[in-house]
Formats: sequence, structure tokens, C-alpha cells
Amino acid sequence: MSDLKLDTARVLVEALPYIRLFYGKVVVVKYGGHAMVDPALKEAFAQDIVLMKYVGIRPVIVHGGGPQISEVMKKMGLKPVFVEGQRVTDPETMSVVEMVLVGTVNKSIVSLINRHGARAVGLSGRDGDLIEAEKMQVYRYTGEDRPPEIIDIGRVGKVKKVNPEVLNTLMEKDFIPVIAPVGVGPDSEAYNINADLVAGAVAGALSAEKVVYLTDVKGVLDEEGRLLSTITLSQVEYLLSREVAKGGMIPKLKSAKKALSAGVKKAHVIDGRVPHALLLELFTDQGVGTEIVKDEGETI
Repeated sequence: MSDLKLDTARVLVEALPYIRLFYGKVVVVKYGGHAMVDPALKEAFAQDIVLMKYVGIRPVIVHGGGPQISEVMKKMGLKPVFVEGQRVTDPETMSVVEMVLVGTVNKSIVSLINRHGARAVGLSGRDGDLIEAEKMQVYRYTGEDRPPEIIDIGRVGKVKKVNPEVLNTLMEKDFIPVIAPVGVGPDSEAYNINADLVAGAVAGALSAEKVVYLTDVKGVLDEEGRLLSTITLSQVEYLLSREVAKGGMIPKLKSAKKALSAGVKKAHVIDGRVPHALLLELFTDQGVGTEIVKDEGETI
């Protein structure tokens, strides 16, 4: 027997206990970054999701789409504006956000998964009041002796509540939900919400086994830029308070903290630039990123 065949058998045997462990469990995946753009990585992602489904895992996808929104805005003669890392979302911009996320990006992901043999259904947070939103307040600090300046950035929201009934109904019927991060506010208007934060809130509402964030770095890094394979919630607090975590890693860690606090077993931040990163993280001993767990003995 060839070494290649033996290696394949070893991989399958290594995956077996993980398949058994996660069978029937919900895994929420935040899909974003380079994995949404590169054609080969898009195909690999869809294959991973379909394989997860066929081995008995119940995947739920929350996707981003910031670069696509900015590209369409520029084509329409609109200038993307960001304040404190948040997209300023006036009514015109919100129309573009909803058009791109719900009408284009969401449907392309659904079609890709369906083409690979599963049944996906696209929806936004407005469907079935899935994601109730409230307006996000942004503060700019101008000095120690001065009160913070409150900046109105329009229809940018944060998750107030997730109503998971529509997701449970879809999963019971063997569909894979694909969620665009648009919420509904108290005024019944749409709100643009960070996809990382939506993923954590959805995972908590579903009592998911895991929430996985695909990103464009190796995982969570320490002060020296070294990959941390496993971190606890207390280490998350350290990385945030010492500003070791920067940029897009901040909402991922905050989201992971909220998810674990709501009962999710583990969170993972993985390198979506690696083909089949999801399978490698879920079904191998080594994984390809950072797992975030509760501190030992912690019963949040």
C-alpha cells in the first residue's frame, strides 16, 4: 500500500473523534476576509461547509462584505467615510449596504454552497426579526480634562437581541442559514452591524458548540507577533486592555468573549487564507489558528 493511501487513512482516523464529538452540534462561522475574494478559497470554503453538514454538524454562516460595499459606493460616486473604524452610514449608504450584503454577497454564498451539494438559505437580520438592533454611540476622546465627543455615524447598530426561531426552523428542515449582518431597529429601519459581533451574538443565542472567525492573519498574536494557539478569557482581557489586539482583531475578541459568556464552548480565530482552514481547525489535533476557551474552573 502506498504512503499516500496510509496518510489519507491517518487523516480520516484523526478526524473521527472530532466528527463524533461535534455530531449534531451547531457551529457558527464568520466568513470574511480574503476567503471571500479569492476564487480557490471560496470553493474550498463551500466544500468545507458542505462536508461539515454531511458529517452531522449544523453550520450557520454570518458573512461580512465591507470591501464590496466600498467598491459599489465608489462606482456610484459615493465616498466611503470611516470614523473610529466604523463606516458612517447615512440613509443613502445604508441602501447600498443592504443592496450589496443582502442582494449580492449573501446570494452568491448561498448559490456557491448549493452548487456543492447542500441546501443553503440566505436571510438578513430583518427576516423574522432575527437581529434586533440599537444605535451604536461612537465617542471620540479629545483630552483627559474634556468629556468625550459623541459622534453621530448614522445607521450603525449593535446587537440588542437575537431571535433564533427562524434559524432553528431552517436547521430542523436541513437548511444551512447564511446571514447578512443587517439588523432591524426600533423604528423598523435597517442598521449596519459589524459581522463579527453578529456572529458571536448568534452563536450565543443558539447555544452553539463553537464560533469560528475567518480572518487574514494567522490567528491571535502576542506582543512579539507570535501565534497564540490557545488563550483564555483573562488573556483576551489582557490583549484588549494593553492594546496588543488591534484593528479588526478587536471586534473578534469582543465577540468571542460575549459568545463564551453566553455559553458557547469555544471560539476560534483562524487564517482564512489557508485552503480548507475550517476542516483543519475542526478535525485535526494541531489546528491552524487560535482557540479561545474559558479560564479553568470558570463557570460563566
